[in-house]
Amino acid sequence: QVQLVESGGGLVQAGDSLKLSCAASGRTSSSHAMGWFRQAPGEEREFVASISWTDTTTDYADSVKGRFTISRDKAKNTIYLQMNNLEPEDTAIYFCAASLDRATRSSVDYGSWGPGTQVTVSS
Repeated sequence: QVQLVESGGGLVQAGDSLKLSCAASGRTSSSHAMGWFRQAPGEEREFVASISWTDTTTDYADSVKGRFTISRDKAKNTIYLQMNNLEPEDTAIYFCAASLDRATRSSVDYGSWGPGTQVTVSS
């Protein structure tokens, strides 16, 4: 089982930047892909970005393309989400997830989740 913990969230103004981190521990060798999802109050959890653990192939939701960058540090078992030019619409709890299979945009394909970190963007 993979344990995940996010960090780096906070309260920022529109246009600011944040960098989220997700540290993985446990049976990390079982995970082939990792991703970031977010959930705003009263809304469903949505895909943000994913990365293949082996070849670093990335995928982004249209709403964050050009603003967010997902990356990984294999030696540290950590992935990151660099968020630039944040908008109020980015306000949500951000979750890190790990998959035993290849990266997808569906939350049901990820078996391990972190507790989340709050990102709040004021206008």
